[in-house]
Amino acid sequence: MSRSSELRNNGVVKNVGEAPREDFAAGARADHPTRNRVARSILDHGPSTVADLSARLGLTQAAVRRHLDTLVAETMVEAREQRVYGARTRGRPARVFALTACGRDAFDQSYDSLAVDALRWIERNAGGEAAVAAFARARAEAQAAPYREAIARAAPGERTQALAKALSDDGYAATARSAPTPQQGEQLCQHHCPVAHVAEQYPQLCEAETELFSRLLGTHVQRLATIAHGDGVCTTYIPRSTTTPSASGSTAGRNPA
Repeated sequence: MSRSSELRNNGVVKNVGEAPREDFAAGARADHPTRNRVARSILDHGPSTVADLSARLGLTQAAVRRHLDTLVAETMVEAREQRVYGARTRGRPARVFALTACGRDAFDQSYDSLAVDALRWIERNAGGEAAVAAFARARAEAQAAPYREAIARAAPGERTQALAKALSDDGYAATARSAPTPQQGEQLCQHHCPVAHVAEQYPQLCEAETELFSRLLGTHVQRLATIAHGDGVCTTYIPRSTTTPSASGSTAGRNPA
């Protein structure tokens, strides 16, 4: 699937039942470059507060709010309560703004329908769910060469960061950070997923990717959240461990209930 650092003009209306609208991507480029930057910052960094966006973009908070109001009205961005992992602190969680499915569509020329149809055909005619899982693992492995090379060049304590950079180079807008309890491990966060809509129906894609991360990093990992599952960011927990796990780790690719 095609990935781009700019909003794209897909020429496809994906909201069935709604009247066609002026394409968001073309409008953002031609008339609203700052709004484009706001949306792109949310894509690259995940759900963000007004203060976050203001600091990253060098805009006043009032200006950020004006652009967010327009993006919300266009159903490209939605406001939500910030998700807290680990112990919740006192006070109300901050309000964050995240891209909607329509907003993500504007950044990719997507072939979701074709991909879903192909996987459905595989499922029905070539071996059921096991065949889909085999395809997902083969696809993940086919993408792994640059990730493996990046990790091999990195120092032992920098492998997660190296993987995040390699994923970002491949269009996933990934970052690595310490887990809420740093001594326990790290979190690999992917703020963009080019196949999120397909993975909604075929989570085998997420599971295969998680298994790949486990093999590349040489440790058991746990998927905490995925964009396909409705979360703002794909988050994978990576413990500080040198133990190589079994390929059939029980929590690979799963989201918490």
